[in-house]
Amino acid sequence: MKKSVLRSYAKLIAQKGGNVQKGQDVIIRASLDQPEFVRMLTEECYKCGARYVRVEWSDLGVTRITQKRASLRALSATEEWEEAKYKHESETLPVTIWLESDDPDGLKGVDQAKMSKASQARYKVRKPYRDAMENKHQWCIAAVPGVEWAKKVFPNEKKNRAVEKLWEAILYTSRADGEDPIAAWDAHNKNLASRCDYLNSLGIDRLEYKASNGTDLTVGMIEDALFMGGDEATEGRGVIFNPNIPSEEVFISPKRGLATGVVHASKPLSYRGEVIDGFWLRFEEGKVVEAHAERGEALLREMIAMDEGASYLGECALVPDNSPISNSGILFYNTLFDENAACHLALGFGFTNTLRDYDRYTMEECHQKGINDSMIHVDFMIGTPDLSIVAVTRTGERIRIFENGNWAF
Repeated sequence: MKKSVLRSYAKLIAQKGGNVQKGQDVIIRASLDQPEFVRMLTEECYKCGARYVRVEWSDLGVTRITQKRASLRALSATEEWEEAKYKHESETLPVTIWLESDDPDGLKGVDQAKMSKASQARYKVRKPYRDAMENKHQWCIAAVPGVEWAKKVFPNEKKNRAVEKLWEAILYTSRADGEDPIAAWDAHNKNLASRCDYLNSLGIDRLEYKASNGTDLTVGMIEDALFMGGDEATEGRGVIFNPNIPSEEVFISPKRGLATGVVHASKPLSYRGEVIDGFWLRFEEGKVVEAHAERGEALLREMIAMDEGASYLGECALVPDNSPISNSGILFYNTLFDENAACHLALGFGFTNTLRDYDRYTMEECHQKGINDSMIHVDFMIGTPDLSIVAVTRTGERIRIFENGNWAF
């Protein structure tokens, strides 16, 4: 891949993704797959005025060994220096950039129950600091190719060619392969905002999903919740940033306890280094009461049982079938991309900033209004070429907003 194109992508992530401000610290979290690109991104962050850029490297192979060899007690512990680090980040609010590249099957065979117990223990310590940072700092998730991920997506290609093709797919779907990616994202954000404005004008009480694969689900909305999409703004300072590159979604957090029916996943889900496929969920009074999968059912059940909120919905996202990622015909086995190829839902925590005037409420008040709380937020794809979504307004009007998998307006 041409270095000039990669440099442009790094600039996009630093300027539009994280929108690094002068004097801010930056944390880049990346695997060992693309060190040259990480160096480019680091430099672009400094060009934006970053005070200090810290790169935190990880390796899925090391994670696998650690999960296998370390005791549950060791995995569950949060050391004093780690908590001091969480506290420092909650006070300094650095821009956080994740670069995804891991093998979708990289943790297959790991003791997932052990991993869950360790995560639950560590989350108790981290949660107050995560809550303190909520909506107050910029963050961005983007991607670079890893060899194993590339081979998963393009199994018939040699390693180098698979990586090159995955680079091409990432840049295309991220609107980063043209002459001016930043201008392309400005136009894209404007389009998503216009769709949000229309949906927010309807006064939607609930959404009804139906598809020929058996999906028949009704999800209730919070009265003063808003659809969002594209860029967001930090609370207080109002810094605009794009949390996901790519992103095609318009989303809202539904009201906890108001989901009824059955929904079928339309794509595989890569979760904690394993793939869950061919699954469906049944909801009653907002909660998953039945879950089945052709592959990875035990992991699916483990995910839903992570905590009390993990079996409730935290997000409803609308993505047309006619979108760049869907039109590419590529199954990425990566939620950042696959969720932007199809309508999706998320189990776990909801987004407090989808509430109108959210900054006037405490976190507890946001949850009382119906925003779900959980240690997880896992998106899964439900969009199909024949998906229909009807919005029922608070006045009882029925408005079709999706037809045959695409926007009906």
